[in-house]
Amino acid sequence: MVAVVELSAGPGTTAAYARAALGLIPGFTRSGGALPDVEVRRRDVTVDRSHLAAYDRVCGFRLTDTLPPTYPHVLAFPLAMRLMTAPDFPLPLIGLVHIANRITVHRPIPSGAALDLSVRATALGDHPRGRRFDILATAALDGTEVWRGLSTYLRLAPPQPAPAPDTTPDTAQAPETTGEDSPNGSRSLPSAAAGPGTAGPGAAGPGAAGPGAAGPGAAGPGAAASSAGSEWRVPARVGTDYAAVSGDRNPIHTSRLGARLFGFPRPIAHGMWTKAHALAALEGRLPDAYTVDVTFRKPLLLPARATFTTVSTPDGWSFALASSHPHLTGIVTGPT
Repeated sequence: MVAVVELSAGPGTTAAYARAALGLIPGFTRSGGALPDVEVRRRDVTVDRSHLAAYDRVCGFRLTDTLPPTYPHVLAFPLAMRLMTAPDFPLPLIGLVHIANRITVHRPIPSGAALDLSVRATALGDHPRGRRFDILATAALDGTEVWRGLSTYLRLAPPQPAPAPDTTPDTAQAPETTGEDSPNGSRSLPSAAAGPGTAGPGAAGPGAAGPGAAGPGAAGPGAAASSAGSEWRVPARVGTDYAAVSGDRNPIHTSRLGARLFGFPRPIAHGMWTKAHALAALEGRLPDAYTVDVTFRKPLLLPARATFTTVSTPDGWSFALASSHPHLTGIVTGPT
């Protein structure tokens, strides 16, 4: 039976990050067991117009009377943090990798609406690189769901020592592998599971494009038109600016020292900022109802220059952000 936790006010994220820091204390471990069967709710959440305007400026959205598709994710983020830093949550927050995100907009949401938010964790399971789970968030208006977000996170397992070489003669040929760790191909999460966290040194999300691999955002058969690509010049301040409007103050995005602690030479952009900025580039070309799936690949080191491309498809759009490495790929389709 699902236990419901009703919050009367926003929990904030400062205390959640303090609880998350406990995971860095030697000897402090999480259970590693099942996900808590808990749903965190907050009712009648209204939007602060000045905060919305600041979010729009940071992400590149126009100021309108409807919420950007990624904004409910920001509203629900403190609830997700409350859930993921609870004592009974099996995995530590510090070190999680946000590998994919799916958002479904059922209809435009007025910026003056009072939303009922809910968040729960689902689908804990094994992954070739560790353990993964989903955070499911919903927003309802007048009792009807108007928005749904599914974020998939990965907890990387410690590297395993290489096995001793087998000196036994063997004339049988080993089968060719095409998994995500194979140089011959890439392995993506199923789209239904594709989903604040940090990446390890040079880590890409599952499904990082290998030679010849086509992930979400690659032009498929029947593509109608492709853009030549536009250059994004991403300043270093994007990390701190987005942290201020999103509540995701993970130091890997805001501090050179924090980034170095996780193996990066400088801060990296938030994955959800790259998704929001990509959707801002598609404003005016999206229907009232749609689903947008993205996979986060190589982290985008700040400051950065990267190329954003879009492709019109029979079902909607595909898009990608890349420099010398792919950073994000995504598709827009009808609502699912």
